[in-house]
Amino acid sequence: MENKSEINSMRIKLKKLRDNASLPVYGTEFAAGADLVAAIDEPVKIGPGKTVPIGTGIALEIPTGLTGLVFGRSGLASKRDLAPANKVGVIDSDYRGEITVMMHNHGSEEREIIPGERIAQIIFMPYIKGIFEETDSLGMTGRGECGFGSTGRK
Repeated sequence: MENKSEINSMRIKLKKLRDNASLPVYGTEFAAGADLVAAIDEPVKIGPGKTVPIGTGIALEIPTGLTGLVFGRSGLASKRDLAPANKVGVIDSDYRGEITVMMHNHGSEEREIIPGERIAQIIFMPYIKGIFEETDSLGMTGRGECGFGSTGRK
């Protein structure tokens, strides 16, 4: 029987850029996202409505055909109003720089990120590149051009 933790797994090369950097860690056996950790030397304060870059001290070699998607952590968002400013960060497979999370304070009080704190999570996903072809018409559907909440209407 195969090891459950190796199902759908792939080796991702990682380079530590600072001594205080940590490898991403999956919180549970079946967690989709691996936690990214703040590689900072001292606490960083984030004022209400402000955005601050927080480095992780790591760079990745994401295999071609995959992208790294950086999402917020639910605990930081629900308890401390902190989440990535762009909601979902997209890391392309040809990027080799430091993974940095632009943390935004959505609350009304100053918040703090401490060294070694888990600040976001990364999920690796395959992607399909679109080949865009201009046309004068699109295929018809029952929904058509209705959007923004239209599927819940009768």
